[in-house]
Amino acid sequence: MSTKSEHHQTVPLSVLLKRELANEKIENPDIIHGQASQSKKGEDFTLLKTECQRAIGDGVTTFSVYGLFDGHNGSAAAIYTKENLLKNVLNAIPSDLNRDEWIAALPRALVAGFVKTDKDFQEKAQTSGTTVTFVIIEGWVVTVASVGDSRCILESAEGDIYYLSADHRLECNEEERDRITASGGEVGRLNAGGGAEIGPLRCWPGGLCLSRSIGDMDVGEFIVPVPYVKQVKLSTAGGRLVISSDGVWDALSAETALDCCRGMPVEAAAAQIVKESLSAKGLRDDTTCIVVDILPQEKPPAPLPPPKKQVKGVLKSMFRRKTPESSSHNEKQYVEPDVVEEMFEEGSAMLSERLDTKYPLCNMFKLFMCAVCQVEVKPEDVARRRKKPWKGKDRQEIDMVVTVISQPSVVFAFSVT
Repeated sequence: MSTKSEHHQTVPLSVLLKRELANEKIENPDIIHGQASQSKKGEDFTLLKTECQRAIGDGVTTFSVYGLFDGHNGSAAAIYTKENLLKNVLNAIPSDLNRDEWIAALPRALVAGFVKTDKDFQEKAQTSGTTVTFVIIEGWVVTVASVGDSRCILESAEGDIYYLSADHRLECNEEERDRITASGGEVGRLNAGGGAEIGPLRCWPGGLCLSRSIGDMDVGEFIVPVPYVKQVKLSTAGGRLVISSDGVWDALSAETALDCCRGMPVEAAAAQIVKESLSAKGLRDDTTCIVVDILPQEKPPAPLPPPKKQVKGVLKSMFRRKTPESSSHNEKQYVEPDVVEEMFEEGSAMLSERLDTKYPLCNMFKLFMCAVCQVEVKPEDVARRRKKPWKGKDRQEIDMVVTVISQPSVVFAFSVT
């Protein structure tokens, strides 16, 4: 899902050791954002929350949240998800975790939040649906969860492009087509009569061209709310995120979108990407773009040193300021190589597979609580129930995969029977 260029930079061992020792002292980045949109149907919505605070021990840490919700068949699902998804994700994480544990818990909490939001929305018996691209930035760590065909891309400071979301459009996702057909669904185009097929590939029953979404209770059990999740850690050189609805990506490639706004501030960059996409395809759909720059904090200028006393003779030559040419190679300032570290990636829509890896905090709690039925479950019961197969997003029965969230909790999955 990502493209990277080879890095051949050599960094002295002393610099690496110094960086390791100072790792905890690295300041959080400056995060700035801009957005732009052109509306055709009025079904695109965004969530922009910066400097969200969370208490850790005696201190407070902050994180930022950016969400893009592209509704279809109405705007109800997009609005409901915008208003409830973040709450459901945060409720899936125990409150007493330190910073590293909180970041490690995010991928599974996002899965939990997506599934709970979808199930809660089903109770409203509305038939609209929405794609979701949901981004949480904590320090230099970026975690993205997505369903549908909106996308999030990252350009690192050196110009490498990373795809942080998946496209769940059936036309271009063979794995999702295989999942649906293996589960008993059908994938095909509209039949115009006489054997002629038109339009994009769709999932039947229902005829939706997407394989994952929140909502869409009228299109059958094969459209699931389980997100693709990717978590990366940026170098302290930072990078730029572009989060856009399919109105942009139907017209522009990732490279074109990034190139057309290179060097622009975030507001102008978002507006330029929307402008370029409209120039290429016209306003055929709601077209929304969020641009987020993750930048090293600007350092205030160093204060001028106090005037020094004049030193004559040998002392003067000893303490004379060295020119750049006279500095040794080892004294040069080394810049950290621009490497984006991939910390977590999982795309399976099978919850039993998604959450089968050992959760790092699983031994910290004695009881777990189901987010849906609010029943405490013993760890051995969770382990037993997790082995039951995913049966799709059944709209009528309680036999539906749900997630164990809320406090105290760890995210798992099981089937309520």
